[in-house]
Amino acid sequence: MDRAQRCAFIIFGITGDLGARKLLPALYALHRNGRLHPETAIIGYARSDHTDGSLRAKLEKSLERFVPDFDRKSWAHLAPRIHYIRGGYADAAGFATLHNHLKGTGLESRILYTATPPEVYESIALGIVGVGLNRSEGFTRLVIEKPFGTDLESARELNRTLLQCFNEEQLYRIDHYLAKETAQNLAVLRFANTLFEPIWSNRSVDNIQITMAEPMGMEGRGEFYEQAGVIRDVFQNHLLQLVALIAMEPPSNYDATSVRNEKVKVFDAMAPLKPDRAVLGQYVASNGMPGYREEKGVAPDSRQATFAAVHFDILNWRWSGVPFFVRSGKRLEGKASQIVLQFKVPPHIPFTLDRDLKPDRLILRLVPNEGITIRFNGKVPGQGIDLDRISLNFSYGSRFNRPIPDAYETLLLDVMLGDATLFMRADEVESQWRVVMPLIDHLDLELEEPHFYSAGSLGPKAAYTMLTEQGRHWYRPWD
Repeated sequence: MDRAQRCAFIIFGITGDLGARKLLPALYALHRNGRLHPETAIIGYARSDHTDGSLRAKLEKSLERFVPDFDRKSWAHLAPRIHYIRGGYADAAGFATLHNHLKGTGLESRILYTATPPEVYESIALGIVGVGLNRSEGFTRLVIEKPFGTDLESARELNRTLLQCFNEEQLYRIDHYLAKETAQNLAVLRFANTLFEPIWSNRSVDNIQITMAEPMGMEGRGEFYEQAGVIRDVFQNHLLQLVALIAMEPPSNYDATSVRNEKVKVFDAMAPLKPDRAVLGQYVASNGMPGYREEKGVAPDSRQATFAAVHFDILNWRWSGVPFFVRSGKRLEGKASQIVLQFKVPPHIPFTLDRDLKPDRLILRLVPNEGITIRFNGKVPGQGIDLDRISLNFSYGSRFNRPIPDAYETLLLDVMLGDATLFMRADEVESQWRVVMPLIDHLDLELEEPHFYSAGSLGPKAAYTMLTEQGRHWYRPWD
């Protein structure tokens, strides 16, 4: 098991929700599992009025809430290594204090994590450069959270600023979806088995469906969502990354450069997303749940999309003619993230059947119950030929007697190890924005009302019509 090198782990915005829910639980888990170097220092930087002691007390309460098997003995060893620096994100004096504190630790290697609102990413980078924290005798790595820009031009501008302050090798643009176990297993499934690769193309695949369904509404994020909407929030990043993992060619090596090169080729082969290839929806009050327009921070006449179903095309030899149907939405029936490869039906059926033959499917479940299911046709025992569906099911939870690490636990360890395979490169981010910009430009004009759907449903009817008009159907995530 790899253990991280000794370093200082600086979290800008440590008092925010991301620090409490994800970063500290991940660092605590790494410490408890022996993956965090015992001399690693965790330094929080924020504008809140805290001391070392009050920050530790706050974080302890968060861990008690978000870590099911919280162990006070492990925390007692980690807590004294957590320190706090108060300062603004454009405050030269605050960065100078941080610099002096780091010198006092004697730790030359450092990771700088932006757990802050995106509008201060550039200020943080410039503040780091202003006191010389972007260079050291050890390694220096800057982790940038999503969203990375709000459109193609802002992403390019942020990249320009960051690359004036850091080398590309120092930048880790994070997308936690890439660290989910099933997402990582996609590469193993394809490139470590001769069973799947021959059928992973337009010769066998009829269509590919990706679903990311969430039952919750805004949960206090109404103001953010009014600016972002579903396309900026999850399509430009999470969902396009899943498309790339499915569609990429086999890399020569499974390292950061080779993998990211292949993903960029996928984005470059994708046709820009036109508005007529998308169905956009917004949830309305139903089942005792408020509508989007009743959420705090949302305009009463908002046309922002909380649901989208999109038809992507990849214009290369492997995938030409195979539609990628991708959908995501808030206030849907349940929580689910999955990828479905639906295969073509045989060109000739020699049996007399009393119903249509269902296509074979390979189902990759990311959430919940991470695992893989293969569904195909088989004969029912008895005289004559009667077919029924057979499922082969693999579940990580039942197969491996070990907990699945949280995505942030995996990603933070990778940053400390210097492995950028699960992080995005500058050209990769810009290519993703290029794909969705025609639809975003259309949405920003607010030309039309979205398709309304009831809270707690499966989304607008128009999303189903989009497929039925082609003789296809969405695969229901909970079946």
